[in-house]
Amino acid sequence: MACKETINEALNSLWNSKQRTLLALLGIVIGIGSVIAMVSIGVVVKHESLKQFEQMGTDVITISLQSSGGFGSDSGRGGTVHLKDVLDIPLECPDIERVAPYTSTYVNSRIAGESSFMPVLGVTQNFFPLNKIDVTQGRLIYDLDVTMYYCVVGRELCDKLVATGVENIIGHQIFLLGRLFTVVGVLENVEDNMMRPSEMNRGAIIPVTTALRLADGGELNNILARIPQSGDWRRAEAQVTSYFSQRTRGMQAHVRSAEMLLKQIQKQMRLFTLLLGTVGSISLIVGGVGVMNVMLVSVSERKREIGIRRALGARRRDIQYQFLVESITLCMAGGLLGIVLGVVACAVVSRFNDWEFLVSWMAVWLGVGVSCLVGVFFGFYPARQAAQMKPIEALRAD
Repeated sequence: MACKETINEALNSLWNSKQRTLLALLGIVIGIGSVIAMVSIGVVVKHESLKQFEQMGTDVITISLQSSGGFGSDSGRGGTVHLKDVLDIPLECPDIERVAPYTSTYVNSRIAGESSFMPVLGVTQNFFPLNKIDVTQGRLIYDLDVTMYYCVVGRELCDKLVATGVENIIGHQIFLLGRLFTVVGVLENVEDNMMRPSEMNRGAIIPVTTALRLADGGELNNILARIPQSGDWRRAEAQVTSYFSQRTRGMQAHVRSAEMLLKQIQKQMRLFTLLLGTVGSISLIVGGVGVMNVMLVSVSERKREIGIRRALGARRRDIQYQFLVESITLCMAGGLLGIVLGVVACAVVSRFNDWEFLVSWMAVWLGVGVSCLVGVFFGFYPARQAAQMKPIEALRAD
């Protein structure tokens, strides 16, 4: 039997039993769709994670300082970590090119007469280029602003001040840490990144020397650093650990690198995709069983047809081939619909989370290949049953 005629016969048979075909298709569509959606979403999330690190560069590391008695702070407040010691790190550690120490704290502030709890960061001038951020109005905090009561406000805090009736943000004064600070700049909107402090949009940024001078300005236990092109974050970690163990007894330095975090994210995403793909495969197996049931019913109903074909000279392999093609056609149709469903689901999730939508061609070809395999695997038994049927018994069937 010609291939074209076999495919036409398969399509006609599926069309004549629309209800059973639809039920069988449903399981395949859900199974393939869920697998495609999960694989594609995993690709999109991985791409978004890469974009976050590309914004700052994979040569950025964060250093957290901690002593056996708690977090370090400036020596002026009874601590053991000096600001100068931190700024001297590039001089003693060849694998660190630039550092930006900062403090972080939350304070009660008054905006338009109302109390507000907001984050305050104390930074140096290097903090802004290392984070690749700038201001939309005014200027940044400079190292010349030693112990000055100047601040740069985040985008959300700026909007909050404007909502209270403040017309000129630059020059406006806000109450922080028991002092009046003059706003000298408005920070651009900062996207979330695991290497950056998460408080920049919602709070205020002041000179680190001012923060260390005030009672509740935060502790000097966070450092953002950049390694040179020829550097390595593992060597940088060893150098920083040795540096602080010599300068400050009992002080521990914990280093996180963008490369290390990226590998952890990729490993988690592979496990996540594998888990969800396994869940989707269960639906696919259920759909395959449905296909087998439909094909077995089709064989039972078409015994006379099988008997007539055999009587007219059709060989067993022709009958088996006919039903196998019908099973593959059914699964391929469900696979194509499942691919569309999976891509649409991925697009909806990407749009809802404001991600860049990407189509994983690997997932598409995976859907096509899995559809064919399901058709062959679950269609082989019904096709074999039809091929093994004796012509005389088939012609006697009602």
